This record gives sequence, structure tokens and C-alpha cells, in this order.
Amino acid sequence: MTDVNFSKSPTAPDSQGAAGPVPRAGEMRWDIIELLFFAYRDFVGDADQELEAFGFGRAHHRVMHFVYRYPGLKVADLLDVLRITKQSLGRVLKQLLDEGYIIQKTGNNDRRQRLLYATPKGEALVAKLAGLQTDRITRALRDINPEGAAAISQFLRAMIDRDDPDKVLEAIFGIGSKKVRE
Repeated sequence: MTDVNFSKSPTAPDSQGAAGPVPRAGEMRWDIIELLFFAYRDFVGDADQELEAFGFGRAHHRVMHFVYRYPGLKVADLLDVLRITKQSLGRVLKQLLDEGYIIQKTGNNDRRQRLLYATPKGEALVAKLAGLQTDRITRALRDINPEGAAAISQFLRAMIDRDDPDKVLEAIFGIGSKKVRE
């Protein structure tokens, strides 16, 4: 295997984490791409270790997160949010239901609807995972002023594809009426 020297990249972050020169139009943003890869790896890695003890993976985490945050979320909406197939969700959802992390109720107006809720056991798991991720976010934002934190939030929102109508994104962006749990 060849040794790779990441510090030689002309747009690599410096030792203080600042990105190098801004590429001209049409140039690749390797600096930001790699920072996002590594930030994501470590952000989800904290939760991955905890999930592993339960025999769960990232798909379980994603389902638990959205079911907890949006009580009564319809299975159909969860499929849209996660952009996964019914088959992929079915396996994960079955395990979470069987092990008592989520309960499923039929809709009041439409008996075909399946509404999902986190149980106290599921709420405790989500709180543990969100706590780990919140600690990482808090550490990362410690030396960043409020304007910098606002710029980070603005950047992350701009990275989300908003062309696709998505009920959860509508709630996140404040244009929907879906109840969100704090």
C-alpha cells in the first residue's frame, strides 16, 4: 500500500482546521468533501459503538431518531424521509418493534395507516445516542462565535436537496405543521 500524505493537498485544512485556498469555479472542493467524510464518520461513529451493543446499526438509529422526533410518523412518510425501500425498512422496523423500542398504531381516520411511536425504552436509546452526538457538536462549536455557528447551520441547510417535498424537512425548515418533539 502506498503512503498517502493528506497534508500535501493544496486545499487541505491547516492545523487550525481552516480550509486552504478557495478553488476557482469548476475545481473540485476536495477540502470540504474530505472534511464532510471525516466529520460524518466520527459523528455517526460515536452512536455506532453504542448501537453495536444492541445488535443495531445506522439504519436502526435513523429510524429511531425520526420516530422519536415525529411521534405518530406514518410508515409511508418514514420511507420518504429515509429514501429507502419498504423491504429495507421492514427488516429494521420489525426488529425495533419486536424488541420493544417502537410501537405501531393504526390511524384514526384511515385504518390502513401505520403510525409509529417510540416506547420509553426507545426514548432512552434515542436520548443516549443524541447525547453522544450533542457532546461532539458542543465540543466542535466551543470556540466558534454565534455568527460562525449560524454560518455552519446555513451551510448544512444549503447542502440538503430541497426540491423533493418532504414532510420532515418542511418541519425542520419551519414551513410545515408537523409536531416535533424536543
